[in-house]
Amino acid sequence: MLRERTRLATQTDAVRAIERDTEDAVMLAELAEAEGDQALVAEAEAALKRLAEDAKRREIESLLSGEADANDAYMEINAGAGGTEAQDWAEMLMRMYTRWAEQHGYKVAMLDQSEGEQAGIKSVTLQITGMNAYGWLKTEAGVHRLVRISPFDANARRQTSFASVWVYPVVDDTIEIEIDPSDLKVDTYRASGAGGQHVNKTESAIRITHIPSGIIVACQTDRSQHRNRATAMAMLKARMYEAELQRREAASAATESTKRDIGWGHQIRSYVLAPYQLVKDLRTNWESGNPDSVLNGNLDEFMAASLAARVGATRSEASAQAG
Repeated sequence: MLRERTRLATQTDAVRAIERDTEDAVMLAELAEAEGDQALVAEAEAALKRLAEDAKRREIESLLSGEADANDAYMEINAGAGGTEAQDWAEMLMRMYTRWAEQHGYKVAMLDQSEGEQAGIKSVTLQITGMNAYGWLKTEAGVHRLVRISPFDANARRQTSFASVWVYPVVDDTIEIEIDPSDLKVDTYRASGAGGQHVNKTESAIRITHIPSGIIVACQTDRSQHRNRATAMAMLKARMYEAELQRREAASAATESTKRDIGWGHQIRSYVLAPYQLVKDLRTNWESGNPDSVLNGNLDEFMAASLAARVGATRSEASAQAG
């Protein structure tokens, strides 16, 4: 209840701020035109453009009405087949989402990571904390395809790589998820890292397997095995809660059924760096001719298009059922 009240208050304050700043920018533009100050006119126009973009984002955020949309999010990124190429691509995606989160004032914590053999990462689990983190990120779940001239190929050949992204909401104590301890397999292992003082020399990392569903979660972020276990259990509950949300929304019968092979024919978005420059979402057909900008975290337009399409599909289905 408190979180919902905070969310509504934040949205209301944001709308009022946009209205106030718009009035100020319009008055500034009128004054600048009257005085013939073109530099000030340009400044006012730039401010109005930024406000228009902010208003558009707030409009999309108003669609975030799902049960868990306001929650923080867990994000898993896994490299597909292809060794170093795919592992480097997985690390590029991790950097892209980290930058997106930081641009929006969200906090990012790495909970688990498996490093690549030569470069990149095999997998990583992030926790992204901030209002509506899950609502924005949930449409990023799927397989992402990269086409580029390989930096690891001495012959500079073009290479296609795949990596998968999975997103599920962080759940709080008010949501009860019953888990039978006898259904769990708990393994401990030594935390991995690039070296230095932050590498754990003891087996404090935790991996939990929920045997009936096959869900596996892991955490190595803390030196304390006890705290890592608590975090991993929270992640497991979140994964099981997401499965229930999927059933309620009729998106799938269970979480795992939406996970597809990390390869051809299953991608949601293509990032082409050669022979031309293009990022295209295959669900909405939204495109950008500036892959560098997208890979630097400028994902809002892609997320907004996917979210609008998802909300539209849900409303159409509800109308059809009502009819």
